[in-house]
Amino acid sequence: MFFCVKGMMFDGHKFVDQAISNGAKVIVHSEPIEEMHSDITYIKVKDVLEVYNKVADAFYGHPSSKLLMFGVTGTNGKSSIACIIRDVMNEFKPTGYVGTISIEYGSVKLPPLLTTPDIDDLHGILSDMVDAGMKCCALEASSIGIEQGRVDAIDFDVAMFTNLTHDHLDYHGTMKNYFEAKKKMFDHLKPEAIAITNVDDPYGLKIVEDCQCHILTYGIDHDADYQATNIQLLKDRTKFNLKVAGMEYLIETNLVARFNIYNLLAAIAAMNCQGISMTQMLPYLKDIRQVEGRMQKINEGQPFNIIVDFAHTPDGIEKVCQYAAAITPKGKRIIAITGSAGKRDTIKRPIFGQILDRYCDLIILTEDDPRNENPKTIAQEIASGIKTTNYVIIVDRYDAIREAVEMADPNDTIIILGKGDEKFIYREFGREPYEGDNIVAADAVHKYYFGK
Repeated sequence: MFFCVKGMMFDGHKFVDQAISNGAKVIVHSEPIEEMHSDITYIKVKDVLEVYNKVADAFYGHPSSKLLMFGVTGTNGKSSIACIIRDVMNEFKPTGYVGTISIEYGSVKLPPLLTTPDIDDLHGILSDMVDAGMKCCALEASSIGIEQGRVDAIDFDVAMFTNLTHDHLDYHGTMKNYFEAKKKMFDHLKPEAIAITNVDDPYGLKIVEDCQCHILTYGIDHDADYQATNIQLLKDRTKFNLKVAGMEYLIETNLVARFNIYNLLAAIAAMNCQGISMTQMLPYLKDIRQVEGRMQKINEGQPFNIIVDFAHTPDGIEKVCQYAAAITPKGKRIIAITGSAGKRDTIKRPIFGQILDRYCDLIILTEDDPRNENPKTIAQEIASGIKTTNYVIIVDRYDAIREAVEMADPNDTIIILGKGDEKFIYREFGREPYEGDNIVAADAVHKYYFGK
């Protein structure tokens, strides 16, 4: 079957002949087909995408209805929350994960497709999870994935909203459109589902205002169903009191930085509302598995801090900078390495520069998925927002990280932003293999600091 889906750049109706030559026997379409073949079945429908979702779901045996489905959306925090749920829930029920980092279930670990895979891929993955004995799945739902209808047929039991800040405006055009894309996920939830939202975010209550299901809130600054108080942000761990259902629990975790408290609250609320009690959960929160490339500390014995983070939005970068400022002793430096993706949301580039200018003592601008843009030009656009801090442009990302490691003094903090653990860099010709910032940074410490 070939579905004539209309996308941003291409209309599937223009590829019907090619589909037939590739073996398609059934064409599902919404527009008239000029040339019809007698040996082909044509099915005209009002909404091809809607039918595609229903057929894919049915073809794979309705896998999401057989799993406890956790969906998480928002600008930042999706990967961390989904991975926390996967790791903790796995202590109680076999749980899979689909998102930016990987596709994981049981002993299977596959490279990621898209943050939210295409319709056919997604239902196929969930079907494989069911066959492998999974009982739950934590799925990242990107705004583009929601807007393109990739999760329309997913039977979510819990949906979480993290936050909404500047991102993907090259696709959505305005923050209003970006918000409306996220909101669709909550508008379509079944009545018996649970929506969990960040009450501290300006969009947190707006996004669930049309929900037909039960709503739970989490936060720090405002009263919430799951509220963190008495927060102690330490260099290598975090402590806080959690108020929930008239009770108070002391939470201690190896997660660091204020934004990770929000991530942990969302995950706790999601699991708690699905029957995992707080007392059951507490032991597994103390030592949560490091999510590679997300606030990942590189510790190879060097006397300075190295933090690798996937941050690629103004809000994400500022939060990492705030944490770096909190752990860096007075008189020591924060050295930042970052770039900005080519052909993506160019408006945010000078904003990156402004944020780094406020927090950092030295900025190294480098490549980050330049695609067919000149990475030096991208760096100069970021630099237009830098007014007082010294900066240098080192286009090669390996060299930029090496330079930071070589110049770091004891107790300085290096923050490497943008790529995280991604194993590729997008160039004009497509993906080029890359080890990931976490691996490159660790190697640089051995080769250029210790001279090994």
